[in-house]
Amino acid sequence: MIAPAKPIAQNSDIRYLGKLLGDVIRAYGGERLFERIESIRASSVDRHRGIADAAAMDRGLDALSLDDTLAFVRAFMLFSMLANLAEDRQGGLNESGEDVATALQRLAAKGIGADRAAALLDAALIVPVLTAHPTEVMRKSMIDHRNRIADLMRQRDLGRTEAPNGGSIEEALLRQIALLWQTRPLRRERLYVADEVAIALTYLRDVFLPVLPMLYGRWERALAHRPKSFLRLGSWIGGDRDGNPNVNADSLRLALGRASQAALESYLDQLHALGAELSISTELAHVTTEVERLAATSGDVNPARRDEPYRLALTGCYARLAATYEQFTGQPPARRASVAGEPYRGPEEFRTELVDIAHSLAQNGAGLLATGGALGRLIRAVDSCGFHLATLDLRQNSDVHARVIADLLNVAGVEPAYLDLDEDARVALLRRELASARLLASPFAGYAEETQSELAIVRAAAQAHQQYGAACITTYVISKCESVSDLLEVSVMLKEAGLYRPADPGAAAIMVVPLFETIGDLQQAPHVMRSWLSLPEVRQAAGRRGYQEVMVGYSDSNKDGGYLTSVWSLNQATSALAQVFEETQTAMQIFHGRGGAVGRGGGSSFAAIRAQPRGTVQGRIRITEQGEVIAAKYGTRDSAAANLEAITSATLLASLEPAATSTEEVARFAHAMDVISKGAFRAYRELVYETEGFKTFFRQMTPLAEIAELKIGSRPAARTKSDRIEDLRAIPWVFSWAQARVMLPGWYGAGQALRSFPDQGLLREMATAWPFFRATLDNMEMVLAKSDMAIARRYATLVEDGSLAERLFNRIHSAWRATHDCLLAITGQARILENNPTLDASIRLRLPYVEPLNLLQVELLKRHRAGEQDVRVREGIQLSINAVATALRNSG
Repeated sequence: MIAPAKPIAQNSDIRYLGKLLGDVIRAYGGERLFERIESIRASSVDRHRGIADAAAMDRGLDALSLDDTLAFVRAFMLFSMLANLAEDRQGGLNESGEDVATALQRLAAKGIGADRAAALLDAALIVPVLTAHPTEVMRKSMIDHRNRIADLMRQRDLGRTEAPNGGSIEEALLRQIALLWQTRPLRRERLYVADEVAIALTYLRDVFLPVLPMLYGRWERALAHRPKSFLRLGSWIGGDRDGNPNVNADSLRLALGRASQAALESYLDQLHALGAELSISTELAHVTTEVERLAATSGDVNPARRDEPYRLALTGCYARLAATYEQFTGQPPARRASVAGEPYRGPEEFRTELVDIAHSLAQNGAGLLATGGALGRLIRAVDSCGFHLATLDLRQNSDVHARVIADLLNVAGVEPAYLDLDEDARVALLRRELASARLLASPFAGYAEETQSELAIVRAAAQAHQQYGAACITTYVISKCESVSDLLEVSVMLKEAGLYRPADPGAAAIMVVPLFETIGDLQQAPHVMRSWLSLPEVRQAAGRRGYQEVMVGYSDSNKDGGYLTSVWSLNQATSALAQVFEETQTAMQIFHGRGGAVGRGGGSSFAAIRAQPRGTVQGRIRITEQGEVIAAKYGTRDSAAANLEAITSATLLASLEPAATSTEEVARFAHAMDVISKGAFRAYRELVYETEGFKTFFRQMTPLAEIAELKIGSRPAARTKSDRIEDLRAIPWVFSWAQARVMLPGWYGAGQALRSFPDQGLLREMATAWPFFRATLDNMEMVLAKSDMAIARRYATLVEDGSLAERLFNRIHSAWRATHDCLLAITGQARILENNPTLDASIRLRLPYVEPLNLLQVELLKRHRAGEQDVRVREGIQLSINAVATALRNSG
């Protein structure tokens, strides 16, 4: 018997914001609309409480006109958005203890001092990498209004009743919610790359740039040490061409230029503020010769500042930075310099002058003005972000590289049939080219359009290095990497732009990084990397750089082999890679390509990092942050700080904390996982790739086609025009199943494999003692809590062949039940999420708001697919997709 769930202790902010939303709906939609929405909401809540059946809610939904339907969907979507905001503000989705101070306490309790943590962080690298994967359904205008509401709520927390403009806080909140109500939620036009760059820039400039120095200040106090800048920013937006023909050399230049402009504008503003603050007179304090020199060469001859060397020095710094800004952007900054200055040669020169000022301040007053404060924050920002703000990765598919190299070799008369060569012949030929100072490309020869585009990219990267410094682009990721030749091909392309020099291969300016995605690729990864690291020129570059990165992909491995096999294959691959790197005495850095949904590697970053195999973190990790996860994790400075604390503390613990499980236990557990993974893989492949009619069932049951019409990204939904599941991108695959409330990529195959495993006691032991298995079950449990087979059955009625729908849906439902029952038995719970009351309350609060949206979506899909042409039907479908995604949060 399933234990009854405890009543939800609702977040007080949710009640307050929900009341304000109701007031807005009354004011703009009228009492009749408000009462209809409220009646359906109350019926749905009562049904989920078990005190009413679905009939009342169905009657309410049936009575809605199309106009009322659109208003209803918007209302429920906005409530979910405001509920998300309230939870983020109060840490509803972040467990306590996921911060560096707590991690240091945990380590200290196990005999590991703060000095070891500080030493690790001095050599560490932690990078959240923003990508433009199209899973964020919300318009930027909606996100902006939400952030203004968050700011007003923060002022309300401080006890203020009056907003900065003089009005009341509550009136200001009502205005923002009213603006939300009247803001079109859907984009009319597909996003361009420039739009994606602009959206990412708002997070990088407005959230990350001010939060990083604040966090470092907190960590310095906890460590009693000033660590090096190990937490940095990364991005793929403008450099990721894999499957996106809209990204080119112009996109790269745009992304880098806008980011640099934002960083320099921030630094200029901070310098200006410092000039107003540091009013120290030589009549009252001594200064160092370095500051005297900066003051003397500043060009500022204003007699009023003659005795204020810091202001004079900062005037000179401002002038030089303004000249740098003009050199980069072609225009002067909004606040022009009062004197002329030479541009800085790089961020290091700018930082050196700032440090000179800080050292001078340290000479007086026992150093009270030397560290921290505005100057300390600016130094940390420059140290972390340079003149580029975020490091931009390049990415392209290996098939493209092979065609480009084939074209270059053919036109140069070196090899007319490169694509026909076997792997050994390719490697030998590419290594000869890399050893030769001769370039392949000629300005007088003709090349395929694809070749010209790819060469333009690497040449733009070389130009960027000259302008912004080498830190602006450090990595070239190769999708679908299967061999050493895939890696060497990119090195040859980089050589064409002067980014790889035969005379000094160890000085390779951009690291070539393989991305292993499918189950087969993950299994081959150790072999590929052993061969790669055996090459002398590669070892030389890795040795000088200090490490070699490998990227592992969660999305395609899941679509290829299902959830359990994907996470286990990734675990095994990284463990095997660690052994290869240890054998070659090379430091390894793993780049985790995680999505938002569990089916794409989502879930708690804190738990995921801590569950990594022993020895695979060692203070170095990069993680993609995609789509709706960016807004959820980094939409406000508070949530960004909490999530950056979480990944940093998890990295500390994964690197330094003694193993919770013995080597013998891990070996025993791993043997069990091998068996379970094979069973799950078999069950998943049999359904998805071997069951006749499954492709049709999936495409008709879910709103896949309608999702493709959403204007949420610049990248096409599929790699080719094929309708095969193999050619569908992982994002619409996962997103579609989430909308239909099946969540199949996050659990299918697990139940069958766990149920058939002979030693159920061992599974319970694994759940208790093994962080990997515990995190795996936790993520799957969250997916099951968000799924609903009763609603999913409604979506199955969309399948034209009734017998096919019944047969496949019953098979899926049976597997869901097996997964649900096995998870409860293994974890010892009476109901899903019994042991996680915070997440349980969060999800259960939303379910009464999601179910009516799903039911409306099904009816609108039926009308649309039957040929109804009313534009409100199509708009209703797209609005409902937006609303369901908002309510479920990490659904893509």
